[in-house]
Amino acid sequence: MKKHKPLSSYFMLVLCITFAISCNTSKKDNLKKNINPPVAKKKDTVLSIHGDDRNDPYYWLRERENPEVIAYLEAENEYYQKMTEDLESLSDSLFTEMKSRIKQDDTSVPYKFNGYLYITKYETGKDYPIYVRKKETLDAEEEVLFDCNKMAEGHSYFNLAGLSVSPDNKKVSFAVDTIGRRQYHIRVKDLESDTVLDDVIENTTGSSTWAKDNATLFYTKKDPVTLRSYQIYKHKLGEKTDELVYQEDDDTFGTAVYKTKSQDFLVIVNYSTLSTEYHVLEADDPDGEFRVIQSREKDLEYSIDHFEDHFYILTNKDKAKNFKLMKTPLNKTSKENWLEVIPHREDVLLEDIDIFKDYLVVSERSEGLNKLRIMRWDNSADYYLPFESETYTAYTTTNVEFDTDILRYAYNSLTTPSSVIEFNMATKEKNVLKEQEVLGGQFDKENYESKRVFATAKDGTKIPMSLVYKKGLELDGKNPVFQYAYGSYGSTSDPYFSTVRLSLLDRGFVYAISHVRGGQYMGRQWYEDGKLLKKKNTFTDFIACSEYLIEQNYTSADHLYAYGGSAGGLLMGAIVNMSPELYNGVIAAVPFVDVITTMLDDSIPLTTGEYDEWGNPNDKEYYDYILSYSPYDNVKAQDYPNMLVTTGLHDSQVQYWEPAKWVAKLRDVKTDNNLLFLDTNMDAGHGGASGRFERIKETAKEYAFILSLEGIEE
Repeated sequence: MKKHKPLSSYFMLVLCITFAISCNTSKKDNLKKNINPPVAKKKDTVLSIHGDDRNDPYYWLRERENPEVIAYLEAENEYYQKMTEDLESLSDSLFTEMKSRIKQDDTSVPYKFNGYLYITKYETGKDYPIYVRKKETLDAEEEVLFDCNKMAEGHSYFNLAGLSVSPDNKKVSFAVDTIGRRQYHIRVKDLESDTVLDDVIENTTGSSTWAKDNATLFYTKKDPVTLRSYQIYKHKLGEKTDELVYQEDDDTFGTAVYKTKSQDFLVIVNYSTLSTEYHVLEADDPDGEFRVIQSREKDLEYSIDHFEDHFYILTNKDKAKNFKLMKTPLNKTSKENWLEVIPHREDVLLEDIDIFKDYLVVSERSEGLNKLRIMRWDNSADYYLPFESETYTAYTTTNVEFDTDILRYAYNSLTTPSSVIEFNMATKEKNVLKEQEVLGGQFDKENYESKRVFATAKDGTKIPMSLVYKKGLELDGKNPVFQYAYGSYGSTSDPYFSTVRLSLLDRGFVYAISHVRGGQYMGRQWYEDGKLLKKKNTFTDFIACSEYLIEQNYTSADHLYAYGGSAGGLLMGAIVNMSPELYNGVIAAVPFVDVITTMLDDSIPLTTGEYDEWGNPNDKEYYDYILSYSPYDNVKAQDYPNMLVTTGLHDSQVQYWEPAKWVAKLRDVKTDNNLLFLDTNMDAGHGGASGRFERIKETAKEYAFILSLEGIEE
């Protein structure tokens, strides 16, 4: 994708941008005043469907290659930079502070796979990881697989992904994205000669998996326009033409390929929001034919794993909303052969399994809390790991070995740094392999406390919130609160520890995670009640949490700040339309705010695969409902909070023009003089900057914006 350099002269910007006469003045003296914001031109475009005509005057901002569009984005960036010049020292100070807490020369806990210990390292002052391995023991000579710092030289964005080592340990496939649009090219490195082979595979998801012959790679291609993952190819090393193995023709489905933990089966999975289908092939027969486990059915979801002579199947079959575990013989895989292992439970969400030779480890969620259940195959043991807090996160990590009694899992909480723990499932002995270090000498977890509270939604549902703050908090209504939520795709925002968040807590902030519907914090029904024609519950849940924080005197509308990104940015767009008076400031990161227009355009990445999440607006019922909350379409003449909106020019998940159009319309319609900024990273995509320190710089800028609104200058 073509990159655009910033235009060098202000004169060039004036040619393309009409500037507003009135200025947008800050409520805080430490921000610039009397600088006119850019105003995008209006070019009427009428969009018609279902007998409804919508005029979209900023539709033209979708023209990525149009110099006028780039000029507008650059003008917004220049405006943001000039208006916040006085915040640079605060932002720099925050960055230095955040960086000082990080152990820069850090090393991951090694994990063993196929005779080698694999380790990820970071070195002081460097942005990117270094991947190394050692044969059998940590005393062995270190072999550098990839130094991403060297590979990233000359690139403003860099991401290495999809590392896959061949069964004979002699080769490794890897994928690189230097744009940020998640279109990876796959290469293969010969580890014996330390050279990269000539094989290059373009426009992939990045992941690949080896057959047991050490010469055949299976990978997933993307549609070059929609970026839908739709083809599985087979690549023989050294050959120029790859064989198409599978093509997914239903544009509401995507596809992927991987290998089971047992290493015995190659697996193709076809997935949509509400349906899945799996195909398997013995990994030692790469030229064989994949066979289906169970043909796709509407509303039938399942996933598979392999152990000995059975496939184990996590599924919602027979209306098991919270999922159940079943198994089936390798040669009789259709659903009528599935036998129940763990039944469905109304109050427990079955999230995942890890299979070992003697044990089955089950990841569950009950009353919003993570649970890890240990079960022996011979039924001689069945117990849960004990966790005491209500604001913690626990999950299994890298467990690639079958024949072991050792389970590796991670634990952290809102007040406790992350630990990687080895647990002996036979003796129940626990060994902390590593606890995240918080440098700088200022952090003491005893200085902070956390709690879980419940707000009441409009329909009477109790909405959980996880709070963390410095001890000694007074409920006087004057505390600044930073409220976060996501609330889509069944993705749960678990309470976790963050070193950068300490920069808010130590300045008197309360950090609040609202576990709104649309996630799965309280089980699968929690997700079902926050999607499709119930999507507005996500927004009203967040507002109910905000009102609770104010009613309980944690804060007031003058000190309440909201943050959300991507689908969480949709949430931000909805709440500022619905209840703008509740918030002093809002940050919307890569926000999905032009919902109705995007969901009507099936040429845009992700659209067709998300009809089951948002609804298909080609159906009038869904059109009317989505249109009733789509943030861009519901901007109106009213006061809005101070707002910072961020995006990336190469974003493939939420196209840059959604936030750009939204900000342009807000500038035209809103009735206040509060701050409104659009910050476009011209070199990045959905995930923002790629280096670990560059990401912290982005967070520091966001925090500086919030702190300035609160009148905190250092």
